Amino acid sequence: MTVETRVETFDPATQIDISMSDAAVDHVLGQRSEAAQVLRLSLTESGCSGYMYQLDHEAEPAPDDRPVQIRPNLTLYVAVDHLALLQGTRIDYVTEGLNSLVKFNNPNAQSECGCGESFSIDSDLPD
Repeated sequence: MTVETRVETFDPATQIDISMSDAAVDHVLGQRSEAAQVLRLSLTESGCSGYMYQLDHEAEPAPDDRPVQIRPNLTLYVAVDHLALLQGTRIDYVTEGLNSLVKFNNPNAQSECGCGESFSIDSDLPD
């Protein structure tokens, strides 16, 4: 009897799992301008906890950004060096009380600051 063993590897450069709610899509499409048609997601080292999300409208993606097709009329470009930290993130647009905001639900976030602007990660995640 032969036993076949398969090992599957995950390559964040080609298998990107980032999604957006309908509310988030509507919000970012409403913010888009003729001069800034590209939506780019990246991280900055900042904030109370370590990393802050950057969701920006740009004229064009950075050379090494990876595209994520959200809808036929919306492609999200993700900074390649942040893919592992953003893998599995769901972007939403929510109303809390009188405020509406873009909210990032990131399964890699170990903790978030009280204001929700930044997060920290497990140091075992790849860069």
